[in-house]
Amino acid sequence: MKKNEAIRKAKSFDELLDIQYGKIGTKKRDAFDERAQYFVISETLKDARREANMTQEELADKVGTKKSYISRLENGKCDIQLSTLYRIFEVGLGMRISLLIA
Repeated sequence: MKKNEAIRKAKSFDELLDIQYGKIGTKKRDAFDERAQYFVISETLKDARREANMTQEELADKVGTKKSYISRLENGKCDIQLSTLYRIFEVGLGMRISLLIA
């Protein structure tokens, strides 16, 4: 079956991901999933900062980092340590976060 035909017949988003990026556990799919997680974190951070009516510079000052680092995080351009993620959301934005490992 051709890829376009398989896409049209797909019945779920997971099937579409399997067709486009391969099954879970393949290099291409793992790379996609990692980029997707960075995107989710970056968009969540950006939305939370805007909701708090803070600039990137204000948030950076509050958590003891640089504006350029906050910008790179919001654009999905760098990795983040878990401790930094907690500090940004809990100290900087006054939000509670939880981690789910599935």
